[in-house]
Amino acid sequence: MTILLAFACAELARRLNPGPERAGAAASDPNEVVMIEINIPEVVAEVEKAFARYERALVGNDVAELYAMFWNSPHTLRYGATEHLYGYDEIAAFRARRSPAGLARDLVRTVITTYGRDFATANAEFKRAGSDTTGRQSQVWLRTEEGWRVVAAHVSLLQEAPSGGNR
Repeated sequence: MTILLAFACAELARRLNPGPERAGAAASDPNEVVMIEINIPEVVAEVEKAFARYERALVGNDVAELYAMFWNSPHTLRYGATEHLYGYDEIAAFRARRSPAGLARDLVRTVITTYGRDFATANAEFKRAGSDTTGRQSQVWLRTEEGWRVVAAHVSLLQEAPSGGNR
């Protein structure tokens, strides 16, 4: 389901943000399957840079920068460890009242995948200082006129270390 969502969002991004090579092109058949490139190196580098900017703002509690990193839309959402936030305004209100204490963390693993030139996912495992709990963060990024913005995010905590699987 995640892959289907990613492809659907990538196609939406392509249609909403046509690049110069697509400007003026005839509309494609809505039933046509569009194959997109995964992990175009320069796009991956752009999203890695945006993700690093977000991470610095998060651990430094740079609220203004965090505001700028989310798409200013009622369609943006963030599911946190203790809250469900619908729309940019709810996310901004949460950031404004959040305590700046205990935000430092170490990223254990980060996986960024881009789908075409306008859509990406970023998934990270993290550890907070003094805690054995593993945190998980998933973000959906969209290229907008203002640059790369988070359009959906989910943060959760795993009480026990995951068993099995690859690390």
